Amino acid sequence: MLVSTTSPPLLLPYKDRKTGLIIFGVLTMGIGALVALLVPLMIFSVTMSTKELGSDQASKMIGPGIAFYGGLAFALIWLGIGSTMARRWARALLLIFSWSWLIVGVISTAGAVFMMPRILANAASYQQPGQPPLPASARSMILVLTLVFNGILFVLLPAIWVWFYQSKNVKATCEVRDPVTRWTDRCPLPVLAISLWLAFGSFWLLTLPFVFGGVFPFFGTILSGITGTIVYILLACLWIYIAWSLFKLQLRGWWLIVVLLCLFSVSSVLTYLHHDMIEMYRLMGYPEKQIAMIEQLGVFKGNLMAWNCLISTVPLIAYLLFVRRYFRHA
Repeated sequence: MLVSTTSPPLLLPYKDRKTGLIIFGVLTMGIGALVALLVPLMIFSVTMSTKELGSDQASKMIGPGIAFYGGLAFALIWLGIGSTMARRWARALLLIFSWSWLIVGVISTAGAVFMMPRILANAASYQQPGQPPLPASARSMILVLTLVFNGILFVLLPAIWVWFYQSKNVKATCEVRDPVTRWTDRCPLPVLAISLWLAFGSFWLLTLPFVFGGVFPFFGTILSGITGTIVYILLACLWIYIAWSLFKLQLRGWWLIVVLLCLFSVSSVLTYLHHDMIEMYRLMGYPEKQIAMIEQLGVFKGNLMAWNCLISTVPLIAYLLFVRRYFRHA
């Protein structure tokens, strides 16, 4: 788990990890440079998708996508530089980033195990007429390579980053070489992680009305247009307030996020029991050709999505209950 970066009153003997901080910092900068290369790749793929599907839906996502990958690349390079300088804030933020990377990676890899066989089974419907079907051996090879790639990039690498930056010796090295109290020291890391994710989520919420036309699941119905856009803007403002409140260890921020998470879960379950994602994709302006491809996967049915929303809420609530102890004296 993430641990607090608050300096102990007496620093015990430790092994200096300055060399490791430099090595991992350079590697982090390298990952940032690779992420930056995704920007032109995304532009190319969006251009091809727009030509293939005859819709500009993909092109609507290019702005937020460029902002996301460009911002991530900048952040990783900045954090890598901070690591080479043994800065306390860099170590704290890289630990949060690594844990987030690992958790998302485990979920995405599990999703690939579930989704890839369905995608490969329906591969014939994606081929041009007259093309021979993909052999079973080729499908198996694609599946194995995809899972190995996901396992290395999204599970093994972040696990190594977590192992290094969570080390007590790394923490002590940064505290000795950077004795100044930083802003990341003012909040326990488990709480700081939620605060930062909410701040990031508020930015993303502001892009969704543009990308998805304000489509929003709301207690058994689907909002869209100006109504959905207003909801997204209000939620973004609320997210920013909660993020700041949590950073200040204010108990009302904790209660707000718990209540809102429960309300979101109920709202999503009620909506997906009466509607499915295909309806939402049509309201978002997805072309029928792309919707047909999504329908073939069979994983966006209303009941299944309702269960997914309900189940995914459980670990989030559990994590919030875990960090509740940091608010005892708030």
